[in-house]
Amino acid sequence: MKTTSKTWSAVAVSVAMVAMALPAQANSWRGWNIHPPGYPNTVALEAFAEAVTERTEERLKVQVYNNGVLGDQPDAIEQTRSGALDFANFNMGPMGPIVKETNVLSLPFIFSSIEHMHEVMDGEIGQQFADALAEKNLIALSWFDSGARSLYNTERPISTPDDVRGLKIRVMNNDLYVDMIEALGGNATPMAYGEVYQSLTTGVLDGAENNYPSFESSNHYEVAEYYSLTEHLIIPECLCIAKASWEALSPEDQEIVRDEAIKASTMQRELWVEGSRASHQKVVDAGVQINEVEDKAAFQERMDPVYAGFIQANPELESLVEAIRSSN
Repeated sequence: MKTTSKTWSAVAVSVAMVAMALPAQANSWRGWNIHPPGYPNTVALEAFAEAVTERTEERLKVQVYNNGVLGDQPDAIEQTRSGALDFANFNMGPMGPIVKETNVLSLPFIFSSIEHMHEVMDGEIGQQFADALAEKNLIALSWFDSGARSLYNTERPISTPDDVRGLKIRVMNNDLYVDMIEALGGNATPMAYGEVYQSLTTGVLDGAENNYPSFESSNHYEVAEYYSLTEHLIIPECLCIAKASWEALSPEDQEIVRDEAIKASTMQRELWVEGSRASHQKVVDAGVQINEVEDKAAFQERMDPVYAGFIQANPELESLVEAIRSSN
């Protein structure tokens, strides 16, 4: 039988409806994941689920629901906070409205590199974010990678901040990202991710910003031939457990779940590096012009008003911002 995209959509909807209709069982854990099969996060989450199920001798039977079939991230955050879902992989970008401390992680150039982000999030500062999440009923056991986001566009390479001037750039729906592009002289356009390809094609947008795997898998490289390594945003993700689900575990099983969450993080980071290299090669082979940005300090200096505005609005977070910036 020929399988169509409509068939797969119907299957996904059916899976979501059944999963949400089933009553939660004491030893049955459901996990949310927005990514498709084969994605680094998905592979790591499924390994986590299998290992926890095996090591607890099925005291916990853990299953991951991929492709966002249990809802979008805001819905999944609320479901996990309430205990309707047991665990999830969340990006910290959309977490800000619920856990304001995580907005710090969306400040441009807050991390100098991906390695710097790992060091911060795996250490004492990362524990401060975990503590803030715990206050909202989310237990962050480990931190995943989501790469570095850079600018790409249809017009020209971006080597200096002035190269952004006048470009219509899609950003995620967050005032910090709007302020970031406007500080560079561009026109920030918050837009749903699924609308970006067509908007680049028609000229509604000149560009957007994202990491290599997303630039490649979205096919944006087909219409935006210039990719410039600004690496302005490095936003971590968590493997988060519902507080109610976590507290229902025995100390022994908590130790197993924590251990496997850390192993999943290590696996995800390694797979992310491999996937990024493959995506980079694919877009290079397709003719995309990739340029290093030699003077990132010039971009960082343009962010001073963004930081000043953020601190003015959130003075209680200034020490956290400074702790990260001075940790490198």
